[in-house]
Amino acid sequence: MNSLIFLKLGGSLITDKRRASTARVDVIRRSAREIVEARRQRPDLKLLLAHGSGSFGHVAAQEFGFGKGVQGYAETGAAAARLNRIVADICLEEGLPVMSLPPSASAICDDGRLIELAVRPIEIALDNDLVPLVYGDVAFDLTRGEAIVSTEIVFAYLARSLRPERIVLAGQVEGVFSADPLREPQAQLIPRITPATFPEIQALLGGSHGVDVTGGMLSKVALMIELVREMTSVQAHIISGESPGQLALALVHEDRERGTWIAGEDAGIMQGIG
Repeated sequence: MNSLIFLKLGGSLITDKRRASTARVDVIRRSAREIVEARRQRPDLKLLLAHGSGSFGHVAAQEFGFGKGVQGYAETGAAAARLNRIVADICLEEGLPVMSLPPSASAICDDGRLIELAVRPIEIALDNDLVPLVYGDVAFDLTRGEAIVSTEIVFAYLARSLRPERIVLAGQVEGVFSADPLREPQAQLIPRITPATFPEIQALLGGSHGVDVTGGMLSKVALMIELVREMTSVQAHIISGESPGQLALALVHEDRERGTWIAGEDAGIMQGIG
């Protein structure tokens, strides 16, 4: 599946993470339209679509005490599913044939690490020109009892079987910065990150704007670094989905001028902060 791209619509993009259960419906709709346009321009494109839980799952996990009992587990999963229904309905209204596949239906973790997830339904959906839709979700954990599996964790697991050409993570900001650009306008964009350069910039990476129980930007980059170190053919691209047209551009072309690229050492990515 050389034409397969994994695309995440980040929680910071499609929700207001500072307000509980607040979807940015206009952004979701525009994103869906851009994906439809990208598929029109690139008929060979296979797409695995995902979204973060934003102010739905993250706020519920904090409010109901995820990890402290079954009620927190159930409430967090239900909140994430509510956002997924909003995203799925809008995508379908815009002509994008999504099929929701909740990770919690088959995910098993062991001490926080995802060790089992049903891949075959996703493969069949892709073979039939559907767009599988997954999301950050809850999961049973053999050691801890329960865990949260972020979209990046799901992507990393599925990439080992599905082998996408690229992983695109679309959030609120343009990419990875030397500081939070929403609070420090002078923050510098870091255009490229490799396993070799990751340690030197790790201290610069903080969490996310608003509530995020999965570790924010640092966790996302660390997971992608682990993946590209193992699978040097895969590259991750962190972009902003706020600017109209950028999402479609990233799906149709390898846009090297915007965002942050994460790649293995032999992928021709230059080192340093630009």
